[in-house]
Amino acid sequence: MSVTAGNAQGSATGAAQPTRTPQDLARRADWIRLRTIELIDGAGLGHYSSTFSCAEILSVLYYRTLRLRPLEPDWPDRDRFLLGKGHVATGVWPVLADLGYFPESWLDGFGRIGCRLTDHPDMRVAPGVDFSSGSLGHNLSVGLGMALAGRVSGRDYRTFVLTGDGELQEGQVWEAVMAAGHYRLGGLVAVIDANGFSGHGPTSEALNIEPLADRFRAFGWEVVEIDGHDIDALCETFDALQPASERPPTCVVARTRKGQGVAMTEESPQAWHLGHLAPEQRDRARAEIEARLQ
Repeated sequence: MSVTAGNAQGSATGAAQPTRTPQDLARRADWIRLRTIELIDGAGLGHYSSTFSCAEILSVLYYRTLRLRPLEPDWPDRDRFLLGKGHVATGVWPVLADLGYFPESWLDGFGRIGCRLTDHPDMRVAPGVDFSSGSLGHNLSVGLGMALAGRVSGRDYRTFVLTGDGELQEGQVWEAVMAAGHYRLGGLVAVIDANGFSGHGPTSEALNIEPLADRFRAFGWEVVEIDGHDIDALCETFDALQPASERPPTCVVARTRKGQGVAMTEESPQAWHLGHLAPEQRDRARAEIEARLQ
C-alpha cells in the first residue's frame, strides 16, 4: 500500500495547499490512521480513538485549506492552526513531516526521552506548531488573541482552533466564545471534533454541552453542523469560509465517531482513548485500513 506524499513546495509560495480531490483526502485520512498506529506502536502508549475521530478534519485542513509555508514556518501571513485537543498530536506529526516542516527521521523517536515530538505539541521545539497544548481549554483563548493580533497588524491570516467536545466543558472556552462574538472576529474558526466522549466517558454524562450549535449562535457565531467524516462536506464548508474581516466568527460542529475507521476502536472507543494495541490487534487494525486503500 502506498499513499502519494504531500507537496511541501506547493505551499512554499504562500498559497493554500494544492487542491486535492475528495478521494485523495479520504485516503490521506486513512494514511493518518496508519501512521498513528505506527507511532504509538513505537512509543508504547498513545491516543488512538481520539485521533481517529478527527483524521478527515486534519486531512482537509492541512492538505487543502490552510495557507502555509512549510519551508518558512514563521511566515507572518500563514494561517494559524491550534490543537486544543493536544492529545491527538500523534496524527499531526506525520502530516508536518510529510509537508516538509522537519525530517521524516524525527518520527522514529516519537514519545521517547529527548525527542522533539511528544504526545502533546510543544511550540518551543517543533516547527509548524503555533501554540503548545496539553491542559485542555486554553487554545481557543489563544486563538482569539491571535485573531485580534491579525486585525491590529492588518494581516489577513485566519486562525483555526480544533477542539474536542469534552474540552468544551472548560469554562475558559466559553469566555473566549463570548469575546470572539463580541469583537466579531471573522478570521477565527473553531472546529469541534464532536465525537460524544471525553476522557472519562460520554460528554452527556460528565457535563452536557448540547445543543452546541445553539450555544455558539447565542454568542454571535455563525455555525455550520456537518458529518466530520464526510470529506465532501468538510471541503465545501472550509472552501466557503470568508476572508478575515469584521464579521461573526465561524464554528464548525463536526459530528464524528470516536475510533472511526477501525472496528475495534469504534466498538470500544473509551477503552482505546489511551492504550497500546497488542501485535495481533495492531496487525488486524492495519489490515482493515489497508484494505480500503487498495
